[in-house]
Amino acid sequence: MRWHIVEGEAGCAFAREHGFVAVIVDALRASATAAMLLHHGAVSILAVREVEEALAAKTRHPDALLFGERGGLPPEGFDYGNSPLETGAAKGREVIFTTTTGAGRLVSAWGAKAVYLGTTVNATAVADRATSHGIDVVLIPAGLTGDPNFDAQEDRVAAVAIALTHGGMIGEGQAFHDAWAPRIQAEGTQALFHTAPHAAKLRKVGKEVDIEYCARMDLTTAVPCGVAREDAGVRVMRA
Repeated sequence: MRWHIVEGEAGCAFAREHGFVAVIVDALRASATAAMLLHHGAVSILAVREVEEALAAKTRHPDALLFGERGGLPPEGFDYGNSPLETGAAKGREVIFTTTTGAGRLVSAWGAKAVYLGTTVNATAVADRATSHGIDVVLIPAGLTGDPNFDAQEDRVAAVAIALTHGGMIGEGQAFHDAWAPRIQAEGTQALFHTAPHAAKLRKVGKEVDIEYCARMDLTTAVPCGVAREDAGVRVMRA
């Protein structure tokens, strides 16, 4: 098998069209939050694109918790934001989850051989799971919905970090691998996350503590896996 690194919606389409495994890498913070929700015992996650879809799903699942963000902060009416540090509250609960980019990328990738959420905090576990299918894996740096030119440095770093846990051949996206692998080894994920443009956005809304947490390697073996397409989005459970 080969690793491919293809950003954004193009990566979702590439995985679907080739029937490969998709790993959505939204490192600050959706992939980390989803992994830690399941790590702390959330029963399942319903990932949806829009805030309105999340609120509508809440009326059908009144006992579910609303997690998510717009502009880095929880939308009005939500129980929690998109911080992995808040995920302990989800033990034993269903979660409805929407974020600016990562949740939507998960929905877009539905139709690939399998769809996972991965980042540094579950890098080895998601690599193990993705490669277990025995076919090519598409690592999809999520980027930023609505801004295809946004420099999602942390997503590229996390995608390469996942590939580095296993080694192997790189297909599409060799330039990403060659650019970031030496810097990961020389500087570490913490430094590269802290200098990412998205990190500056999080500092502005008082979420700097999430940057360091999300840059850590292998905090959990929980791998969020899309298991069913529902009207509102994709149901996610621990693989």
